[in-house]
Amino acid sequence: MDKNIPLGKEVTYISTYNPELLFPVARRLNREKIGIKDRLPFTGVDIWNAYEISWLETGGKPRVAMAEIRFSLDSLNIIESKSLKLYCNSFNLTHFTSPDKVVEVMQQDLEKVSRGAVTVSLLLPDDFRRQRFVEPEGFCIDDLDLNTDSYTRNPDFLFHGSHRVEEQLYSNLLRTNCPVTGQPDWATLIINYTGRQIQRSGLLRYVISLREHTGFHENCVEEIFVDLMERCMPEKLSVYARFTRRGGIDINPFRSTPNDCAAGNNIRCARQ
Repeated sequence: MDKNIPLGKEVTYISTYNPELLFPVARRLNREKIGIKDRLPFTGVDIWNAYEISWLETGGKPRVAMAEIRFSLDSLNIIESKSLKLYCNSFNLTHFTSPDKVVEVMQQDLEKVSRGAVTVSLLLPDDFRRQRFVEPEGFCIDDLDLNTDSYTRNPDFLFHGSHRVEEQLYSNLLRTNCPVTGQPDWATLIINYTGRQIQRSGLLRYVISLREHTGFHENCVEEIFVDLMERCMPEKLSVYARFTRRGGIDINPFRSTPNDCAAGNNIRCARQ
């Protein structure tokens, strides 16, 4: 891990615009560990919600908004989340002529650092009332009765039967850990697939086995996708994790088999 990464360190908060605060982390580092090289076995998007966006109008009055940021999964880098928080804070005492200008600047900076396509949109206060919590559709596996003492990632728990199905399963029990600080990250995991039926208690054991696993959010979702493809061999698969927020930001990676699943909707689960 790059020793210059700001996560887990004491920092000085800057309130005037500074794009140099953004810190990249190469995607290839983790992908190579799970056997992914040049050709990606999935499509998808990383959806970030930043809830603490604020800047000054030209007359000096503050404005606030929430930002939805969509990173292309084929960008060379992800953005380290604390660096994005610091970057967003640098807007706080900076004057912008309009919300559109804020979007333009953010999108330009994030594309430069991530080295890929980025889409930024702002949700202004007039639209806040439209925000709703949404529970995933499908079958929640969390109430299945089982015993386990395995909390280290174990793909051997994953297997399938012979009956072909098309279904959506989800769990609120996903817990992984930040590779820098060791802090736990919590998420609702949503799996949609077509193929031979995934054994549900085995899937739950697998989700629980990630409890001591370390990785950035994007890396963990890609590892889950690869494990499911290798062990259960579905015809179609999407894996979507809605992580709880930290530092005013939540990160929601979506991965699917190419051309089979629409890009993830930016739903908001209750814990977000």
